Amino acid sequence: MARRLLARGDFRRLLLTRLSSQFGDGVFQAALAGTVLFNPQQATDPLDVALGFAVLLLPYSLIGPFVGVWLDRWSRRQVLLWANVLRAGLVAVVATITWAGVGGPAFFLAGLSVFSVNRFVLSALSAGLPHTVDRGVLVSANALSTTSGAVSTVVGGGVAVGALGLLGAGNGGYALLALLSGVPYLVASAVVTGFARPYLGPDHLTRTTTSSARDVLHGLAAGARHVLDHPPVTAVLAVMAVHRVWYGLLILMTLLLYRNTFTEGSTLFPAGLGGLAQVLAAGAVGTLLAASVTPWAVRRWGKVRWTTGALVLGGVGQLALGLPFLPPTIVAAGFVLGFVAQAVKICVDTTLQEFVDDDFRGRVFSVYDTVFNATFVAALVLGAVVLPESGVSVPVLLVVGAGYLLLAAAYGVGARGFRAPLTPSEVQRPA
Repeated sequence: MARRLLARGDFRRLLLTRLSSQFGDGVFQAALAGTVLFNPQQATDPLDVALGFAVLLLPYSLIGPFVGVWLDRWSRRQVLLWANVLRAGLVAVVATITWAGVGGPAFFLAGLSVFSVNRFVLSALSAGLPHTVDRGVLVSANALSTTSGAVSTVVGGGVAVGALGLLGAGNGGYALLALLSGVPYLVASAVVTGFARPYLGPDHLTRTTTSSARDVLHGLAAGARHVLDHPPVTAVLAVMAVHRVWYGLLILMTLLLYRNTFTEGSTLFPAGLGGLAQVLAAGAVGTLLAASVTPWAVRRWGKVRWTTGALVLGGVGQLALGLPFLPPTIVAAGFVLGFVAQAVKICVDTTLQEFVDDDFRGRVFSVYDTVFNATFVAALVLGAVVLPESGVSVPVLLVVGAGYLLLAAAYGVGARGFRAPLTPSEVQRPA
């Protein structure tokens, strides 16, 4: 199936745009995380870490639906072109601030600007994907695109962590990393110029170049009605929201463990940023495995059953592997979490692309991204309150494990009978 997808030049071009863009994300995120969490020239407590994520993610998540309205008015090819150029310029600003040792609001505001533009890029990539593949291979296309993008992010982060050995883990090293992340953004801009301006949609491009606040709000209301008119879309967005809460708690728990508890590493399982990178690498392997088996599993059991099974695995896996609170089992738990997160995401993305009309995809995917990030931030803030500084909390892990199992039960029962809508050719096909 991958060979069939890669045979299409338009799919390859969009995929390369994604890979380059998300590689830059990995480098930039490693620079930002290192500055906040592991920079010896700065000190931060768990609440500061959670609030830092909130400052970076929540505000731009709130503008996500507005981004969707614009994506349904503007050429998505142009959005991918200029958003990546803008990000390359903004990371240079972040690098300058980091080099100068400036922290607090100025640092987070600069980081927020990069993440804000990132919202346009990810939403445009998802909304434009159906223009490069046939609907019958959307599951496989999402598996290959989103998974390879996620792996590219992890690889970018791994390259950045390795580069720190040469650059040094101080303000100068992290600043240079941030600056270098602009190079793959510019490459992504160059690749996407291979598309004609209207190629990635929207199909009925509005010629209006400006939108009043009232126009945007009307567009949001129309997008919300479109979601509510399609129960499968509402259901998968709810699944993703709850999953991201559990995911966020587990991420903060892992950060705290490697910051404050796993301080003395071994050859196989290092401490600090190296150990955290190992967990991310294990998650990337789980992501790759999910991408390889999910298309086959969906064909055999359907998206609802496969999503339900993945959520069950999430609950059982975190309880079995997380509770010992040892580096080897935490790495294994990271592998399971990566598998579950990607299996669920592939099914959610495909469901949205199948049920949402193209003229609404920008708005719906931006609402999706807003839910994706706002629930993650809420989990981080909650975790900063309920988790100890050590990151070791049996009650929180029990709640997360039970939460995954309850979510699986609710979705498995409530989503029975969901079927993808017929395409026009299928409707006209004789019985």
